[in-house]
Amino acid sequence: MKRIDRETVQRILDAADIVEVVSDFVKLKRRGANYIGLCPFHNERTPSFSVSKSKGICKCFSCGKGGSAVGFVMEHESMTYNEALRYLAAKYNIKIKEEEISAEQQQAESERESMLAINEWAMHRFEENLMNTDTGRDIGFSYFRERGISERMIERFHLGYALEERDILFREAAAAGYQEQFLISTGLCYRQESTGRIVDRFRGRVIYPIQSVSGKVVAFGGRTLRTDKSVAKYVNSPESTIYSKSAQLYGLFQAKKAISQKGRCILVEGYMDVISMSQSGVENVVASSGTSLTQGQARLIHRFSDAVTIIYDSDPAGIKASLRGIDILLAEGLDISIVLLPDGDDPDSFAQSHSSEEVEKYIDENSVDFIRFKTTILLKDAADNPTRRAEVINDIVQSVAAIPDEVKRMVYVQECSRLLEMGEDILRRQVSLTRKRKAEQAAVERQRENARASIAEISSIRTDSNVIPPPTHVTNTSASPANGQPRLADFERGVLLYVVRYGMTTVCEAIDTEGNTLPMNVIDLVEHEMNNDGMEFSDPANHDLFEEARSLRACWPADFQREENEAAAHRNAEIEDGRRELAATANDLAAITRGEHMLTERANENYNESISSFTRNYVERSLTCSSNDKVRHLATSLAFERHKLSKYHTRFSQLPSELDKLPHLLNQAIYAWKSAMLASMSADLCIQIAQANAEGDIEKVMQLMQLKARYLELQKEYGHMLGDRVIGTR
Repeated sequence: MKRIDRETVQRILDAADIVEVVSDFVKLKRRGANYIGLCPFHNERTPSFSVSKSKGICKCFSCGKGGSAVGFVMEHESMTYNEALRYLAAKYNIKIKEEEISAEQQQAESERESMLAINEWAMHRFEENLMNTDTGRDIGFSYFRERGISERMIERFHLGYALEERDILFREAAAAGYQEQFLISTGLCYRQESTGRIVDRFRGRVIYPIQSVSGKVVAFGGRTLRTDKSVAKYVNSPESTIYSKSAQLYGLFQAKKAISQKGRCILVEGYMDVISMSQSGVENVVASSGTSLTQGQARLIHRFSDAVTIIYDSDPAGIKASLRGIDILLAEGLDISIVLLPDGDDPDSFAQSHSSEEVEKYIDENSVDFIRFKTTILLKDAADNPTRRAEVINDIVQSVAAIPDEVKRMVYVQECSRLLEMGEDILRRQVSLTRKRKAEQAAVERQRENARASIAEISSIRTDSNVIPPPTHVTNTSASPANGQPRLADFERGVLLYVVRYGMTTVCEAIDTEGNTLPMNVIDLVEHEMNNDGMEFSDPANHDLFEEARSLRACWPADFQREENEAAAHRNAEIEDGRRELAATANDLAAITRGEHMLTERANENYNESISSFTRNYVERSLTCSSNDKVRHLATSLAFERHKLSKYHTRFSQLPSELDKLPHLLNQAIYAWKSAMLASMSADLCIQIAQANAEGDIEKVMQLMQLKARYLELQKEYGHMLGDRVIGTR
């Protein structure tokens, strides 16, 4: 198997615009220099997902997920590193060059790729059956044409047909080289328990491929055309590593652009509803595919729009059944309206018999606010029955209580008071009680989760001298251990923050044995300090990140030379263009000389800034695009860390720039880490001293006490380590 070569990877990373990539999946709004939107990785109603165009990375400040354009696509679409690169290459029309990878790497990447590949193959096979086989055209194609579906829509939604033969897809797939295990894991085939034979799941059915937001074929729905009641009307792919039905909406891939443009998502029930509406020209339509709405589906909608219109036919039983699940949309903070179609119509038939203008006009004129619609529908059944009326009121209260916005909640309370003919104060109290009860239930559940996840810590001796506050420039996301021992991972990340942000930036000079001075960058300095004191990273993720940062030094000379050549060529072209303009516009030789001098100075400044920016961002850019998930996530977190200025920033405030402060701040971070390690070792010594004392080994107690005193002395020395140092290399 092959992988994308380094040069192509660099071109992809250079081309990928983080705002453009994220905007394909998340509705973004500009805020200052950055963009914000609702996080696509967890349920939220207030935007906390930030995208930095200048840094080329994104980050959720609630759940912590994010990354570069590559990392975002990997996380969002559950893709491998190579899959994400290929996705971006296709987006930016970059031709891919490949190189061979090892058998181990191939094995690690193959399963998901194989499942997606076999689904893609199966989709095209079903399309081929529909259009180019006698059975497919006579049965499947005729069915779609009878339903009024055009060939353009058949092609747009990749509709197909599965032949009736028991295992024809399995045999064709095997002949094409696809493995049995992936035919089964995708659900295209299954093994019969009675006979042990492998058979096709969708045989004799028209096929509706289900695509992810990015267009990957993750599953299929199949509809039988038989009238036999013993045969299930619809069969769907089972859930798998590439398909979760609660996180998919049929037609979203085709509809996402129209949803973003129109600011509204239209929600219907079935495949044909989506296809017919799209054919009529109303393209911002998706379907829940007959399942109850889920939180994952609500989040999908909210990424592209704040408003949802749900279209119902006139079946009262169906409406009442579906009303129960819509509180999920309310809790997501979406504005919901309902459209009730005329008697005898569903979205499919209504779209088939009306133009797009008529459909859109009907939706606009007949949209009713969800709470008002629900109140009206349920009150019809209550009539004069007090018990039923009380049930309706409680049901309405549940929906109003789900609305996260307080102002909107109060407006609905007022409206419900009028519709239900009930005092506003009573409804407000009931809504408050309902929200309080839900909050308590959620809190209990969180406590249970925490209890299940927690690990009891062994109590040990605590001395105040062992307690060191965490570094102020790194967010301490977890509580300190019971014995006061500092969490070394936090101090390690205090150092790695500078490795990620400034890795190749020179911070000092080293002197070799012959007295020569050599520039030393951030990575070199950290490595030198670690080697001098025999230090290692305690956290595996921290260790992996630093190792990958170190490995970048092998690529640095060639990458820097390429950047320097490009910057120099740009500078020379800028000067040459300027000279031509001066020659055409200047009045005398003195004006030309002055202009050339200013032109050269400006071009050199631009050149220096380009080189400086490349050097400063080299490690950050590489690590936030790492194929190692842990390294990528940690690098993104450090690159996007919201941190407050420590006292050291204040101490060096007279220095003109961040780069001038860098040697001092890095020095402080390193010695804070060393001091924390000593505190950790001191805490261990306390335990050993207590054990030795309990055993009556006074000599050992005295030795350990002397060692502990030495540790405390070193801590004090480290606490006073400030300023520049000249480092001698060995």
